Amino acid sequence: MPHLFTPITFGPLTLTNRIVVAPMCMYSAENGLVQPWHWQHYGNLSQSGAGMLIIEASAVAPEGRITHADVGIWNIHCQDALGKLLQDIRRDSNMPAIVQVGHAGRKASCNRPWDGGNQLPPSDANGWNTLAPSPIPFQAEDVPPREITQPEIHELVHQFVAAAQRVRAAGFDGVEIHAAHGYLLHQFLSPISNKRQDEYGGSLENRMRLLLAVFDAIKETLPQDFMVGVRLSATDWVEGGWDLEQSIALAQLLDQRGCHYLHVSSGGLSPQQQIPVGPDYQVPLAQAIKAQVSMPVIAVGLITEPEQAEAILENGQADAVALARGILYNPRWPWHAAAKLGAEVQAAPQYLRCQPHGLKALLHR
Repeated sequence: MPHLFTPITFGPLTLTNRIVVAPMCMYSAENGLVQPWHWQHYGNLSQSGAGMLIIEASAVAPEGRITHADVGIWNIHCQDALGKLLQDIRRDSNMPAIVQVGHAGRKASCNRPWDGGNQLPPSDANGWNTLAPSPIPFQAEDVPPREITQPEIHELVHQFVAAAQRVRAAGFDGVEIHAAHGYLLHQFLSPISNKRQDEYGGSLENRMRLLLAVFDAIKETLPQDFMVGVRLSATDWVEGGWDLEQSIALAQLLDQRGCHYLHVSSGGLSPQQQIPVGPDYQVPLAQAIKAQVSMPVIAVGLITEPEQAEAILENGQADAVALARGILYNPRWPWHAAAKLGAEVQAAPQYLRCQPHGLKALLHR
């Protein structure tokens, strides 16, 4: 059996294979509520044969959205909409599903990518005031964010906990805390964006304080059968920024606290980043972290070929792989990977008759 198609356990949750559908923003919500687009999008991905589906970044507060069209999880209406989506998906798919929860911080209040992606000023109908660890804008032309106060930091922790509670109430299996790609929790981690002089800035211990507080509060509040993972940018790809050594220190603390997995990405914090983009370019980051923790580590980033994914697992560089753009391009990627690697994959009975001639054992119920 190929490594890619062996089961894996993330805390209380067992996946039938090691392919994860990474969270990808669709910028198609209205007032934080999922819309018909999300039904066809996630319904399609739930039939992909992957081991787990991660719903796109869902904001813990309205001002935490990247764009005005982001999904939210800040009130009962958001919860009910996501719950109805999950209910409809689970009529025909038993794929485990979780929600990524996050706050965009200084990278909020932006146009949708196909409308330019630029930050919108508070005066725009779709814009608002942003906040961050320090009043440093992401782009020089952006309106500087307001420095978040300590009472607001404490409220932010409560917002993450409430979001996780709503995710569970909606019926999902867990959450992924978004501490990557230059969003608010990552902004606290990086000395580039965090110039605070209080206990949330300065030393590595201080810069990690908020993410660890969010993680601890969710773990303490939610029951043990609710999975909690973290997505991390392992490096800013900028001299003097957040880097792999600091990421390993953070990963070890999360591991000690019972984190169920770490999803290792990189970048997104600074326009000055120099990313050596290419196949497997983030895998060495996952590999370095995996060597220092006991929890499972997910690798992501330009993993496009089945043999490539299998080699990552076979060589012990990661415990699972996640696909984002690649599975948007080919939503049946796990089927094709199983065909190439000589494995089987689960499919809805309505699709069993589509198996190619000579591969009659490829799909099963």
